[in-house]
This record gives sequence, structure tokens and C-alpha cells, in this order.
Amino acid sequence: MKTRRFLVVVLLLFASAAPVWGDDLAAFVDPLKTRAAQGEAKAQTILGILYDEGRGVPQDYTEALKWYHLAAAQGDAPAQHNLGLMYDEGRGVPQDYAEALKWYRLAAAQGDALAQYHLGLMYAKGYGVPQNHIEAYKWFHLAAAAYTSKPNRDRAVEARDKLAARMTPTQIAEAQKLAREWKKQ
Repeated sequence: MKTRRFLVVVLLLFASAAPVWGDDLAAFVDPLKTRAAQGEAKAQTILGILYDEGRGVPQDYTEALKWYHLAAAQGDAPAQHNLGLMYDEGRGVPQDYAEALKWYRLAAAQGDALAQYHLGLMYAKGYGVPQNHIEAYKWFHLAAAAYTSKPNRDRAVEARDKLAARMTPTQIAEAQKLAREWKKQ
């Protein structure tokens, strides 16, 4: 939770800094690069985001991947999720659902709601895994419980409920049981 708040605050500061600093974002990016180079996982993740989105630095998926990998290797869930997204969407790398699943699972295991939501999508659509509505429901359900923002929570609930309309009551009960058991781990 602290990690997400930190990232949100830093990104909001960065987004609001552009009008204040104009083109001179070096005051923010240069110290961030220094901290990232020194091995600070949060700085590496934020730098990855900046390169991924081209904010304050030229958009460069190779650099984004580098920084995400370094942070993810230290167990940073947002970096793991972002790596999953890059492999899922084929941004800067060939699309690789197996690799995306690997990173989503690592982040989801830490309670990352975005990763849980994306795992739900992967299972619902059968991307990289056999289509499995029970698993998809479980991950959407977990994401809905983990999200802190209402729009994201509503999106996960909507995905879960649309899926439930195609499931039997027995399947829904099984998915809910799996979600409860997962939370206990």
C-alpha cells in the first residue's frame, strides 16, 4: 500500500512539475537516475515508467525494460506488473504471454491489484493459459477487493460480474472458494 501511494505521489508531482519547470525536468530526472543507478528499486520503477511513457525523457522501451527488470529482481510489485504489461502487449519486446503471466503472478502474489486484474483478463480470454472462467473470476474478485480507487474497483467488479453471467452457481462458488483460500496464503 505504501509503495502504491509513493508511486502515485511521485507521478503526480512529476506530472504537475512540467508546467512549473517547463522543459527543465532534469531537476527531477537526474537525481532519480542517480538513485536508480545506486539500486533503489522505487527509483528504478519510476524511471522505467518515465521511459515507458516518454515523460521527461525520450520514450525508450529498452530503457524502460532495463529499469523494470532491475526493480522487479528486487521484488518490486509495480515493476513486475509493468514488465507483465510490456510482454502482454509486446511493447519493446515480442509479445510473450508466458512471460507476461510470470510477471503478473509475481506481482499478484504481493497483492498488486493491477496484476490480479490482468491475470483475470488472461484467464478470461485464454491468453497464454487455457481459458478458465473460474480462475478469471477468482482474479477479478481478488482485484476488486484489493483496489483502493473506486473506478478501478468498479472495472474489476464489472469484469467479474460479466463473467459470472456465463458461469454456473457451482463454478462461481468454486471461484469464490479459491479466492478465499488464496487470501489466506
